[in-house]
Amino acid sequence: MLAISQYREAIIDYLHEKIRVKEPVNLYEPMVYILEQGGKRLRPVLVLMATEIFDCNYKKALDAALAIEIFHNFSLVHDDIMDDAPIRRGMETVHEKWDINTGILSGDAMLINAYQLFESYEGDTFKELSKLFTKTAIQVCEGQQYDIDFETRDNVGIEDYLLMIEYKTAVLVGASLQMGAIVAQTSQECKEAIYQYGRLLGIAFQLQDDYLDAFGDPETFGKQPGGDIIENKKTFLYIKTLELAGRSEAQQLEHLYSISPIENSGKIEAVKSLFETCGAAELTRKEIENYTDMAFKILDKIQLPEEKKEPLRKFGEMLMERQV
Repeated sequence: MLAISQYREAIIDYLHEKIRVKEPVNLYEPMVYILEQGGKRLRPVLVLMATEIFDCNYKKALDAALAIEIFHNFSLVHDDIMDDAPIRRGMETVHEKWDINTGILSGDAMLINAYQLFESYEGDTFKELSKLFTKTAIQVCEGQQYDIDFETRDNVGIEDYLLMIEYKTAVLVGASLQMGAIVAQTSQECKEAIYQYGRLLGIAFQLQDDYLDAFGDPETFGKQPGGDIIENKKTFLYIKTLELAGRSEAQQLEHLYSISPIENSGKIEAVKSLFETCGAAELTRKEIENYTDMAFKILDKIQLPEEKKEPLRKFGEMLMERQV
């Protein structure tokens, strides 16, 4: 097994080999721009790690890992357009640096390129990878649509929210691990278990991402602080605050979510204060711990030697130790 940093370097090297600026420049340059911004490369690292955990050389999974990384970044390009987000990873978003049409078209090309990468696999491996990727891709789109719908719905509950983040974020984490298991041709039981580990960890990760959006340090988080509040997104923090708040606080929160920050520059701080005083911030932290614990219990049950599982355990612990 390699270190996480070594898997990340392998992905970056392979990305540079496979994805380059060519004609037409305005199609491919934005693709290279978003892919070279960095990011944590969590998902492709998981593909390679899972491959080696099940006793297969990680190099056989490089195309699947790169497909996951390109798809993830494609979704970010389009998400940023829909959210009108100015910053991604501390840099201008693609549609801000170029324009919306370029962002849409380059994103489309990235999605197609992701599918092309599976052509290097044959037989049952190709079929299984493609089937999982297609299922996951449509779930991600469904999750994004739920996210958009929730902005104008008044009756979003915790179960609705958890389904949305499962589809929008967690299924791609689970699929990343399962793709590694597919390339390694391990047992169906192990494929399914490692998927569930990733899915649960992905839910914890997204809950933490939402928490950090409100309370994180923009220097380390890499996004515009309070972005979800600006967009009136009904996150776990928002829904729990409405559940726990008294009538006056609930009305205040609903009012704040009906205005834009331009109308009230103190909106973000006012909403954050309600998140904390009503206890939702603390409950969100506990829910992050709960899903992380459930993920580790699944990991404990996978039929592998403990030394094989340790890298995944450390990876999960690392994700939950992001700085706020």
